[in-house]
Amino acid sequence: MTIINNALSGALAAQIALSASSHNIANLQTKGYTRQSALLMTVGPDASGRSAGNGVQVTSLLRFSDNYKTQAMWRANSEQGMYSQSQPYLTQLESVMSDASASLSAGIDDFFKAINAVAGDPGSTPLRQQVLTAAGLMGERFNGLNNVFNSQLTSVRQQRSALVDAANVDIATIARLNKQIIETQAGGVSASSLIDARDQAIDDLSSKMALEVTDNGDGSRDVSLKSGQALVIGSMHGTLKAAPTTDSQQAFSITFANSTFALDASKMGGQLGGLTQFEINTLLPLQQDVDELAAQIATLVNDQLAAGVTAPGAPGAPLFVYTPGGGANMLKTAAGFKAEDLAFSSDGTPGDTGNLQKLAALKTTPITLTNIGTVLLSDADTQMLGKLAVDSKINKAGLKTAETVRVQSINDWQSTSGVNEDEEAVKLVEFQRMYQANMQVISIANSLFDATLAMMQ
Repeated sequence: MTIINNALSGALAAQIALSASSHNIANLQTKGYTRQSALLMTVGPDASGRSAGNGVQVTSLLRFSDNYKTQAMWRANSEQGMYSQSQPYLTQLESVMSDASASLSAGIDDFFKAINAVAGDPGSTPLRQQVLTAAGLMGERFNGLNNVFNSQLTSVRQQRSALVDAANVDIATIARLNKQIIETQAGGVSASSLIDARDQAIDDLSSKMALEVTDNGDGSRDVSLKSGQALVIGSMHGTLKAAPTTDSQQAFSITFANSTFALDASKMGGQLGGLTQFEINTLLPLQQDVDELAAQIATLVNDQLAAGVTAPGAPGAPLFVYTPGGGANMLKTAAGFKAEDLAFSSDGTPGDTGNLQKLAALKTTPITLTNIGTVLLSDADTQMLGKLAVDSKINKAGLKTAETVRVQSINDWQSTSGVNEDEEAVKLVEFQRMYQANMQVISIANSLFDATLAMMQ
């Protein structure tokens, strides 16, 4: 009987729709889950001309997915990743360089204060010893800051290597899921859960580097870098590599289909790009300027002492020992240097402080640093700290904007693909009524059938 078949198709369709809603509700808190709904379509009448139709059928399970919103979410993730990774390093550098107990400015000021203090009594051994003490402490400030730079360089490079390893896992996962999606859809089975897992892997990868993602007709997605190098094509994938070079830098490359291509990590975007830009644009230039400042202080002071005469009448000796790239020993006082070795006199005359005055005047000597330009020696650290503060402020502003865009893009995605609890509750009621109504039709049809049989007896 057509009436029973129609009602049965309606009841079965309602069951499938109820199952889809229950699955949506079950995944209400599942990250990256895309809601589904049964797509109902009427079954047309037969050729008799007296048939209203043959019920309803579920033609497919519809995924509520908007590719534009998904792509926007991935782009926002890359932007956020780029700014987020460098900010902790910038904040640490600001904190260290501005701290009174560690700043270079305070150390330089204390050294020249100690020199000025000797002017009133150039023969005083305690005052001379204060100069040596201040010189040693100033050197320790340079060495301590250089240790912070080296520690950050090591951390940045280790973090990048870990990101490359994690990215390779994501890349391999995307390729594997692409293959499974193609095979599953070819068999006529829903691949929605596999697609969600694949897109979640792309989202994870997008935080590490900026991506270009394109859809294929078989359900797979190709993934490449912004610069064009392929990461995933269908079920094939490449492998990223970060290898140390002779100058302790890192060389990045991707190997795909037995071909290897060099990569510029600073242009990769995401966390990898952000860390590399911080290293190249901020950390290494800052370390270079501090190194040059230490070298010029050592040269200026040593040269001036060499032009003077000690109290016993001996020629001046170098006070500082500068070691390029020396880490904890970049700037030290010379071993065995004593208070009486300070050549404060110009001609050896008792009480003469001609060379001492020239030493004190070094504080206002112009010096040139590669990344700052020409500044007074006393202002060099302030200029470096100011430039660092500007870099940090710009990065914070970029991070705040990126976080806002990321939140908005997630909300936009959720508005289309996310599960709405109230909407699903309404659907449960609607499809429950649909099921009950169709079962009622079947009950009526049975009653009519029984009545018809009774009349024929």
